Parts: sequence; C-alpha cells; structure tokens
Amino acid sequence: MSEGDPIDLALREDIGAGDVTTTLLVPDDSRAQARILPREKAIIAGTMTAAEVFRRVDPGLKISVELTDGTAVLGGETILKIQGSARSILTAERVALNFLQRLSGIATLTHEYVEAIGKNPAKIMDTRKTTPGLRALERAAVVAGGGTNHRFGLFDAILVKDNHLAAEQDLKKLGAAIRQARAQNPSMKIEVEADNLEQVRALVQMDGVDVILLDNMETAEMREAIALGRKHNVKFEASGGINLRTVRRIAATGVDYISVGALTHSPRAIDLSLELTHVGS
Repeated sequence: MSEGDPIDLALREDIGAGDVTTTLLVPDDSRAQARILPREKAIIAGTMTAAEVFRRVDPGLKISVELTDGTAVLGGETILKIQGSARSILTAERVALNFLQRLSGIATLTHEYVEAIGKNPAKIMDTRKTTPGLRALERAAVVAGGGTNHRFGLFDAILVKDNHLAAEQDLKKLGAAIRQARAQNPSMKIEVEADNLEQVRALVQMDGVDVILLDNMETAEMREAIALGRKHNVKFEASGGINLRTVRRIAATGVDYISVGALTHSPRAIDLSLELTHVGS
C-alpha cells in the first residue's frame, strides 16, 4: 500500500493502534457472515473500493461483490457479502460503508441530473471540486451515475478561466498563447471561459479553442453564444449555479456540456447498513 493510498489512509485514521472494542468483546476465533445493503433507492458506486477495504484489513476474508457499480437499487438488495473473522468484519465495517455511501451518493445525484435533462444531448460533467485525495474514486462514481468526466487536474487540459483573463487582458496575447499551446500540445483540449457575448465573439475567431465555457449566463445569452460558435466548430459548456430545477432549461439551449460542482461537493450520503450474523468459532 502506498503512503497516499486513500484506503490505507482511511484505515489508519479509523483503526489507529487497534480496534479496542472489538478486541475486548469478540473472541479471536469467532466467525461471521455479513451483507451490506441499501436502505433507500440509489445508484450504487464504490463496490470494489468497499471490497478492498475488507481485504486490506484481512486478506483471509471471503468477499463477494453482488452488485456492480451503476446498478439501480430500491432498498434491501445485497451489495456485498463478506464471510470470515468476525473481528475483521467489524473492524473494516465503518470505513467500507463510508466509501460506499459517499460514492453511491455521487452516482445517485449524477443520475438525477442525467434524468433531469431528458432527451437533450448535453453531457453532465463533474468538476475539480472533489474531496482531496478521493478524486479518482469520485470521478468513477460520476461515470457510474451516467455522467462524464471533465479534466482530471491542472495537467491534462488547458482551461483559461476568468482570473487568468484578469491577469492577461490583452486578447491578442491570449490568442498567441493559445496558438503556442496548440503547437506544443496538439492533442490537449483547450477551453476558455467567457462571461459575456463580447468575449464569445472574440473567442470563436481564435484558432485552437475547442470549448467555450459559458459562465453564469442567462439561457437567452447561451443560445446566442451557441449560434455564434457553431459555424466555427466550437463546443460549449455551461457552468455556474446549476441545479436540478434549472438544468433542463440550460440543456435545451443546445450546449454540449453542463458542468455541475455539486455532483462531488454536495452529494447526500446513501443510507447503507451492514448486517452481521454469527456463524460460530
């Protein structure tokens, strides 16, 4: 296990020097079987992560993943089965559930946004507003819910935002920088944020811009921006203050992508439980 591995970090945080309660009350040779189940309607995500938590605590546990990520449940279905040392199951329980309930919450919320836009072709995307250290897991949960991943970090795509533009207000210099970036990174996506239609008019004329990010624009402005850019083969992303009440109206403008920070910064944890049955010594 690597020093920065999220499962390892979570287990060290929770167990520390040892599970004193379980050690005190549960005999070392006690055997048990358990299952994890949801108590509500949800989209499940994080099953393999939860299984790995049990394996890290005790490689001797027998674990069966009954439902794969992306499965819709109504409540009561068995997600994981675990069999083996009762002590090990109890020690791993909370960390496994923590991962599973949060990742399932992300998948469920993402699914709600995907359903909310109806037949509009826009893709629901995540952002970098993730839990530090859990980005890869949370992005996978977005995909499990039917969403699409944005850039992973600062290194794999160019996204010029309003603060970058504030630091460099000369659009001619920006255009030159984008052309240079395209020459140096021909396969890297280049996206630029626009706060108004004047900026959109300038950006659609720039060589090398793949996506224009429409930040906090009204839907009428979005439609006009999209009309300006279509003949230039530029795609558009909507962002800023988007929620389940407004997302369908935004999708109907014709944007290609809708990025929603709430997918990963504000999901509600899904109610899950682990039921344990004593088997014997």
